Order: sequence, then C-alpha cells, then structure tokens
Amino acid sequence: MAGIGIRLSRIFGKETIATNLLGFGYSAMVTIAPMFVIIGNVILMGNVLGYDSTSYARRGLFSGTLLYIFIFSLLSASPFNAVLSRYMSDVIYDEEYDDILPCYYTGLILNIILSCIIGIPFCIWEYLVGHVNLLFVFTGFCAYISLVLVFYSMLYLSICKDYSRISFYFLSGMVFAFLLSLLFVRVFKREIVYSMLLSLACGFFLTACLEMATVKHYFKKNSNRYKKVLSYFIKYWKLVVANFLYSLGLYIHNFVFWTGSLRMEVAHSFVYAPPYDLATCLAMFTNISSTIIFIARVEMHFHDRYKAYSEAVIGGRWADIKNTKKRMFRQLSAELLNLVRIQFIISVIIFILFVIILPRYGFSGLVMQIYPCLAAGYFILFLLYAEVIFLYYYNDLTGAVLATAVFCIVTFAGSLISMDYKDLWYGAGMAAGSFCGFTTAYYRLRWIEKHMDGHIFCNGVLFPDGKGAKPPGLVYKRKDLQDSSHRGVL
Repeated sequence: MAGIGIRLSRIFGKETIATNLLGFGYSAMVTIAPMFVIIGNVILMGNVLGYDSTSYARRGLFSGTLLYIFIFSLLSASPFNAVLSRYMSDVIYDEEYDDILPCYYTGLILNIILSCIIGIPFCIWEYLVGHVNLLFVFTGFCAYISLVLVFYSMLYLSICKDYSRISFYFLSGMVFAFLLSLLFVRVFKREIVYSMLLSLACGFFLTACLEMATVKHYFKKNSNRYKKVLSYFIKYWKLVVANFLYSLGLYIHNFVFWTGSLRMEVAHSFVYAPPYDLATCLAMFTNISSTIIFIARVEMHFHDRYKAYSEAVIGGRWADIKNTKKRMFRQLSAELLNLVRIQFIISVIIFILFVIILPRYGFSGLVMQIYPCLAAGYFILFLLYAEVIFLYYYNDLTGAVLATAVFCIVTFAGSLISMDYKDLWYGAGMAAGSFCGFTTAYYRLRWIEKHMDGHIFCNGVLFPDGKGAKPPGLVYKRKDLQDSSHRGVL
C-alpha cells in the first residue's frame, strides 16, 4: 500500500483547506472514480438516448443484465485477487520481475474459466427458457467477460501504483461507449436498449485492452515458471477463502431478498429485488468515503510504523522491537478510532441529505424505509474491511477467514430472519453480520497484539520437511556404558 503514500503526505503535509480538499479528491480518484465513471455514463446514455421511452420489459432486461454482469464479474474474480496480489508483492520484493507475466497469464486463464463456468450455463438458460434474443444474450456475455478482464488487469496496475492511469482508461472506455451509443441510435437507428448494452461491452473491452497493453509494456520478459504461481494457491488457500467470503457477504443479503416478497423476475432468468437493491446502493454510497479515508490514513501514518517495526525485527535490539511494536499498535488503534469518528460525521451528513433530497426525485416509500438500517450496516462493514486489511498486514490469514466467515454466515442467517419482520428491519441481517464480523476481527487483532512475539518469531521452520526412512530413536549413548558392556562381554 505504499504507492500513494508519498504523494498524499506531500499534499496533506501543507495543512491547508485547499490541500486537504485536493488530497481527498486525489484519494477518491485513485480508489472509487472508475465505479462512478461507469454509473455516470449509464445515466448519461439513458437521458440522452431516451431510455425511459422504451418498454418496461426491455428496461427490466437491461437492468437485470447490467446488475448480473457487475455482481458475478466481481464474485468470479474474488478467489484469485488476494493470492495474486500476495504473489506479485513477493515477486516485486525479491526483484524477480520475470515471474510477473506467468502470474498474469495463469490468473487470467483461471479467472476466465471460472467466469465461463458461471456465465455460459446462465446464458443457455436465458436463451432456451427466457426466450431472450440470441444476439442480446451473446452481447451480454461479451460485456460480462470484458468486465472480468477489466477488473483482473486492474489488480496489476494497482500493484504497480498506476492509479491515475486506471481512472484514465475507465474514462476513455466510457467516453468511447457513449459516442458509440449515439452512433448506433442516432445514425444507424438501432434499438436503444441493445445499443446501450453493445456500447458498454465495447467500452469495457477497450478498457481491458488498454490495461492489458500497459501490463505488457511494464513487464516484457517471461520466466515461464507457471508452477510457482499455482503453488501459491495451495500455500495461501486461506486468502482465497477469506476474500471470497467477504465478497460473497457483500451480496448474500441481496440474494436472500431476491427470493422474498420483493422479488422481481425478468425473462424467467433475471431475479432481483429493486427496492432492496436500490436501498443497498444508496447505503453503499453513504459510506463509500471510508475507503478513501482508510487508504489515505494508512498510507500516510500506519505504514511507516509497520515498516519501522519490521526493520527492528530484522536487525534491531530487543528494546527497539518492543518500542516499535507499541507505537505500531497505538497507531493502529488511532487509525480505527479516527476512521470511526470521521466516517460517522460524513455518513450522518450524507444520510440527512439523502432523506431530504431524494424523495423529491422519486426515491421514497419502501426504498427510504429500508435504507437507514442498511446504511448502518455498511458503516460497520467498511470498518470490518479495514480490520481485515490489518490482519493481512500481520499475515494472520486464519483470523481473516474467521472474521469473514462470521460476517457471511451471520448476514445470511440474519437476512433470512429479517425478511419476516417489517420493512424497516430488512437490513438488520446485514447490520448484524457486519457487527459480528467486526467484533471477531477486533478481538483477533487484540490477540495478535498479545501474541505478536510468538507470531513473528515462533512460526518459522528450522529444518525443512522431507520424506525418507525414520531415523533411529537413540540420540546419545554414554561412553562408560559402552565400556561396561564391552567388559561384560569379555
């Protein structure tokens, strides 16, 4: 995470209102700008092309396709991202840059295979059972795979700290998609909904191509050591589980409500719950700034304390190790508390603005009744995310799996229970799951603090494991016993 820390420190170091706003804007650009670019482009295309004039069924088909494209492209990438990030970090630390392309190709193939395993059966169902036009189905699948490639290549550019280039590529792809949609509708007189989907697919593909070209530009040599990459999935399988459980927990409460009374079905294929899904989106936007705050503060403050402790462990005195450890955990506690305080103020302000302003634009009724509980849940969820990142810092993969598993399971069970209560409490399952996961991760961090010395110094292996005949149990035999045994024989 040390990529943007220097630049943020320079920006915030001047301690003026203008530089604080500049630093906040820069943090937003390198973290969440791509998502807002895509959302803004879809809204802009809809307004310019007259999306509201199309039939309700076509709008539902487009919304369902776009929703499924985003959710399942993120889920299919989640088992690989954390392990590949770990592999990339180790390779860069060892300066073995020739091993990066094997990592890129291996992860790319695995990600596409898993995405096709998920996507192809659904597309077959959509065509045969839902009777959706084959061209529309194929275009949706192409958009799905293109977005998978976009999210996958983003991982490598993020590790290379090229955040601004990522935002530029997303912007270029969405500008291209918008201009292409105008060409299809205004010039070639094609149908609006299909033109929007085809344009987005082309925009995603352009973004993916730009990202892949940049990766190939950075890393030109290939060591062809592919087995080394696969061994990481075995060695760090807990990273796969933890990252997947966290990603699944983000959407599992939506999946539960897709089966309830709010369920809407389109073409016998796409199932979703519009009021609950829209309230979820608003709740996420209410607390999304916590990601920016966390990255900025960790880059600026905690990383230096963590680095100082690591250097003390490698070559410092015992007194230095103890002092740097205390400073590091004090900084960790301070970062979590500051994140809670700052994000609470921001979330309350955004919540009040949403409650006052959104009803004037049609966001009222059931959506605004579900929204408060979900907003509280996402507030805790992003705090859980910060704690999981800290667990990754200390290589406590068991704690990360435990925290994310508690979060996912409690969210699922709580959502099943909350379905039977009033709509005001529909988001209680999400809030309960986030709180339980947050509590588990918090106590795991406390456990790490108490057992840090053992965690660092007692997890190594002095002698490597091997296979062969068992050595004899006799280690040492006294010489006087040997002499007496010889005399007895004589």
